[in-house]
Amino acid sequence: MRLRMILLMAVTALTAACGGVEPDTSAAAADDGPAKPVALWGAEGGFVTATMNVLRPPRVVVYGDGLVIVDASKQMTLTDAETGEVVARMEKYLGGQPPTAKPKPGAPSVTDVPDTVLGVRGKDGKMLEVRVPALEQLAAFYPKQLVDAKKLMEGLATRAAAEGADYAATRVRVVAEGVESAEGKPSPWPKGVPEPSGVVDPVWQKDVEGAAVSAITKAVPAGRKYDRSLFRTSSGTIFTLSWRYLLPHEQSSASPMPGRKG
Repeated sequence: MRLRMILLMAVTALTAACGGVEPDTSAAAADDGPAKPVALWGAEGGFVTATMNVLRPPRVVVYGDGLVIVDASKQMTLTDAETGEVVARMEKYLGGQPPTAKPKPGAPSVTDVPDTVLGVRGKDGKMLEVRVPALEQLAAFYPKQLVDAKKLMEGLATRAAAEGADYAATRVRVVAEGVESAEGKPSPWPKGVPEPSGVVDPVWQKDVEGAAVSAITKAVPAGRKYDRSLFRTSSGTIFTLSWRYLLPHEQSSASPMPGRKG
């Protein structure tokens, strides 16, 4: 229900900003259910490790109930009015943009950097996403609206870092990556954490809950998630282990967030 209200508020705010008439509220209805992102900022691709490519969360996700999660590690809650304003501004910035933006002629060639992904859930309930190659490096060659959308999300990230609390979830995504040569002494495989099975090419991943969450978060402290944490399986194979907490929309309905209903 709150997601529907946020979308209604976003439509009202956007219409007022544009000097329009009262919106048709029936068009803003969205299905209630599990937590849904209403705005996001993330990255895709680029020259990163296979582990980071699998684990990399969105930089910022805003949910319909006002929850904001940054880097799957910090969280804060916006008011309904603040959430509606964020959605309205993102709709304004991203409306009319192509699925993949292209820089203006004359832009220099930039390789091996991630594409910026900006998204907003429209009044029809569908998520609109725009991918912007090398936005940070080529900001002057893209429409100002895309730069402004990224700045809006950056502001939320900065605020969450200063005011927010640590984020945790009941489920974790575990990633194991094989190593050809090990520098340092591998630790025994964490008890309770599933060992890789089948072909690991280039990584193995599994979402876990319960005792496995406590085991992996204890074995690989949060500050070392992307370091070379070496572990040896019962068969003697050595892997690096990494993990991150799953986000609300990645969680199963049977595994609600701590302190949150449904």
